[in-house]
Amino acid sequence: MTTQIKSLLLDTRLPRLEVRMLLEHVLAKPRAWLLAHDTDPLAPETAAAYQALAQRRLAGEPMAYLLGQREFMGHMFRVTPDVLIPRPDTEVLVETALECVAGQSAPAVLDLGTGSGAIAISIALARRDARVMASDVSAAALAVAAGNAWELTASVRFVEGSWYDAVPAGEGFDLIVSNPPYVASDDPHLGQGDVRFEPRGALTDGADGLEDLRRIVAGAHRHLKAGGALWMEHGWDQAEAVRGLLAAAGFTDVHSRRDLAAIERISGGRWPGRG
Repeated sequence: MTTQIKSLLLDTRLPRLEVRMLLEHVLAKPRAWLLAHDTDPLAPETAAAYQALAQRRLAGEPMAYLLGQREFMGHMFRVTPDVLIPRPDTEVLVETALECVAGQSAPAVLDLGTGSGAIAISIALARRDARVMASDVSAAALAVAAGNAWELTASVRFVEGSWYDAVPAGEGFDLIVSNPPYVASDDPHLGQGDVRFEPRGALTDGADGLEDLRRIVAGAHRHLKAGGALWMEHGWDQAEAVRGLLAAAGFTDVHSRRDLAAIERISGGRWPGRG
């Protein structure tokens, strides 16, 4: 029996928007085309491709992995199960980063644990004069990030290694940003929703959720220029603890900023010595 597009558009197992997005993906056609050709027959292999994706979605796999992409800061990023899915909450980190280097000529920026490269690339695209370096311990993640930089024509230098171990000796930065693993290893959310499919090492530090944040704060002074800033994303209930880490390490102007849900999503401060 021949399958028509409209029969799949009426698939009630998934939300209508997800059905349409999956069909657009397997057909490589926009919504308007689908509606204008809803009585067209589908090739058996195309119908099978849709059904395979639908089954994966029904099993809980994130749409971003099924479609292979996710929008962030107005740009489309390729994503795979090797990297976290970029989320709107993280846009406040990019916006704050750009504020930190506003007025500076050719600022040097370091993104630690870059994943898909969404943060570093977004900064590089907004500030074409910036010298942006991005690190990750995962070679697979760096391959995704480098591919995104190529597709989006962003100038980013990628380096492999764990946190500051990846940074070449003698490099100094006006700004360091990071969205590190900050979920506690015993957090039940690790077994729920989309995060079940995301790389566990990019979600949790295997400890209390503050371990990698501590490492980043502790090592920042060796890589920040005088007056440089450090900003990090963290969990919804970690802002006070992260502000404490920053203050204890000697940072000034320590404060947090809220995301669109009014949650204290990022915290940062400035290394003393300028202005």
